[in-house]
Amino acid sequence: MNADVRPPVQPPLRTWLAHSPFVAILRGITPDEAIGVGDALVDAGWRVIEVPLNSPGAFDSIARLQRRYGDDILLGAGTVRRAAEVDELARVGARLMVCPHTDPALIRYAKTLGLLALPGAATPSECLAALDAGADALKLFPADALGPAMLAASRAVLPADAAVLPVGGIHTDLIAVWRKAGATGFGIGGTLYKPGVSAAQVAETARAFNEAWHDTMPPVRAKRS
Repeated sequence: MNADVRPPVQPPLRTWLAHSPFVAILRGITPDEAIGVGDALVDAGWRVIEVPLNSPGAFDSIARLQRRYGDDILLGAGTVRRAAEVDELARVGARLMVCPHTDPALIRYAKTLGLLALPGAATPSECLAALDAGADALKLFPADALGPAMLAASRAVLPADAAVLPVGGIHTDLIAVWRKAGATGFGIGGTLYKPGVSAAQVAETARAFNEAWHDTMPPVRAKRS
């Protein structure tokens, strides 16, 4: 990267999560399915989409989604493991790097290209190492194996403003317990999409997650006159 070229300034990840707290993980999606499923998610109010790189034609799907939605969504790749993959992600105009592990060098490299970084982390050591490297949020993975108690305990040592998104085995009936443990948002994968699931089914599931999130919001108290 040319030292005289500054990376683009991206809205913080928390800004995107304020629109919707969910990251749609479309593992296994094909380029021909991408727009239909993307439309379903955007219509449901979701604004962060991840296409894992072990999906067929992943960069093609990402490029198609980027052309359609531009700056209206935060789009990126998941299962990123190498700098060359980060290069390609930046080349197609996507702005989010998601990886399943804590690799400080990869996080720092993504940041030099102006991408937001959402690395996987399981332990307090990994969480802190990722944040020190410049991670914009933490992907608590695999959440179904770690459990909400792990997040609640880790919150005692993590910075108060650190965004943590459990990923793995998240269903609508688990939203409340994870939020109580300190979750900022969630990555939703196989519960939302898997090969063979229609765009209409994705839309229905996305709306169910929206309802589950809103059900955990504290009631608005009427102001006294």
